[in-house]
Amino acid sequence: MTELIDHQASQPPPPPLPEAPPSPPEAQTQPQPQPETQTQRETQTQPEVKAKKDRRVLRAALRWTAAVAVFAALGTASAYGVTRLDRTDVPGLETASDGRWDYPEISRPPLPAGSPGPFAESNRAGVHHADLRELVLPAPKGAKADPVLRGEDGWLPTKTFLAEYVKDDREPFGQLLTDNGLRHITARGWTTPDGTRTRIYLLRFSTAAVADELFAGKLTSYDIPRYELRGSPETADGDDGFPVTSVVDGVERVIGDEAKPYGAEHVRQAYLGAADTVAVIVQSRKGTAKKVPFQQTVVLQSQLLG
Repeated sequence: MTELIDHQASQPPPPPLPEAPPSPPEAQTQPQPQPETQTQRETQTQPEVKAKKDRRVLRAALRWTAAVAVFAALGTASAYGVTRLDRTDVPGLETASDGRWDYPEISRPPLPAGSPGPFAESNRAGVHHADLRELVLPAPKGAKADPVLRGEDGWLPTKTFLAEYVKDDREPFGQLLTDNGLRHITARGWTTPDGTRTRIYLLRFSTAAVADELFAGKLTSYDIPRYELRGSPETADGDDGFPVTSVVDGVERVIGDEAKPYGAEHVRQAYLGAADTVAVIVQSRKGTAKKVPFQQTVVLQSQLLG
């Protein structure tokens, strides 16, 4: 080690270092901007592209949501159109091409103050507190009213109702109504320009229990009416073809359709049981009584009673 130090000490002194060049101006010492690389450009534009993509996805989602809402609304309108008559509100259904009648706006009459509806839990007797005469379906537009069914002050004699049936059934049917405490009958009838005659009778009893027993066990049997209407000697079950959405909660129905061959007129009939009231609907026409207006009439009358 000593020899090494001595050897280095014996070497001639190194030449002096050259002077450092003067420092460049301060502006020149700043680093020059480097050109952007491809990676940097992609990194900078990625948030913008993602934002645009997100906006496109959002707009597309909103368009699909709106489309689904529109189709859902149309589906609801189509289903509800079974009982409503505002067909012009549904695109593509401007005309009543299926034969529906143009009924006026229909609404239930107001209940007396403090009175419950017929199916309310507090209404144990199942009484219709509304005026029964206001619960009969009105005639469609263009129909001619039947003055015979207006009755006196809106109430119809029992014998006028029984005239719908064959002679042999009138007396026993009338006695059945008397035995079960029939209170009132109100009715309405009309004839449309195509010759279809419609008659609707509402029969009110003291309680829903009485009306239900009469409806289920005495007026109907095995889903067909028991008493024979004039001009309809044989009746078959005619409830097939009614839309599922036509069912009204609390209202029972039995549909009868005249069996072929028809007589002078084709007769359709319906019995509805709704709380303390039984409705009888008869529709007839020379040739064939059309199904659609009959179903429409039955459903609308059911809604008024329900």
